[in-house]
Amino acid sequence: MASGGRLFATLCSIVLLSSCVVAQPKPGEKPVPAQQDRSSVAQLGKSDLDRMADVEMRENTQSLRLLMIKLYKRNPRELRKSTPDSLEKMVDWVFEGDHGWKIKRINEAQGIEAIQMALNPDYQGDRVLPLIVGLQTMLIKAHGGKTEFYLTDTLDPQNIYNAARNVEIVAWKLANAKDAHGQPLLLTNELTETERNLSFEREFGKIIARLDLYALTLSEKTQRMISRVVQNLATALFLPF
Repeated sequence: MASGGRLFATLCSIVLLSSCVVAQPKPGEKPVPAQQDRSSVAQLGKSDLDRMADVEMRENTQSLRLLMIKLYKRNPRELRKSTPDSLEKMVDWVFEGDHGWKIKRINEAQGIEAIQMALNPDYQGDRVLPLIVGLQTMLIKAHGGKTEFYLTDTLDPQNIYNAARNVEIVAWKLANAKDAHGQPLLLTNELTETERNLSFEREFGKIIARLDLYALTLSEKTQRMISRVVQNLATALFLPF
């Protein structure tokens, strides 16, 4: 079983690493930054699971960045609520700005609190900003408050599994939640006789799949069981961790 577990973890690492190497950025996207210290002493302090977690976080951050771009393009009014600057400048500031993910214009809300703000029908501000900040900070919290991992770090597979379920809830609510006038809170997927755009659903699916893969691999490797949760997405509550 031990050798089987090592093989499983190695195969999963290869899957995530290969996705990072093969995927090419589309026009307007920023490439996922390569690991800068692959040959450095720092890598001696990382296990295969640590490297896998590094890639999972980088890939999911890139997906959230892409989702923010796509949401602003589909909902330009939201961008105008926050800034007169360009979409690209806004996204760069959110992901690279010196704010430590404590953004005053959303009252420094993070995680589930920020997500709920974005999905509140009565909220009048830019919904895209708290949604993406909430998702990113939720993922960071699920990974022990870090975005890079070493042998001394201990991650809980249950937290990562719960984060995947929360992303499922967000994806469902974005596709179904309406305001008081019966209009979507945010425009995402589009299915008409002439248009078929499911790119939002696919990107959320990638995030969920990466989280589930890493949670299950970590659970198997550390022999820590995951309590699986089955919820009706229409009435589901965000899972804490």
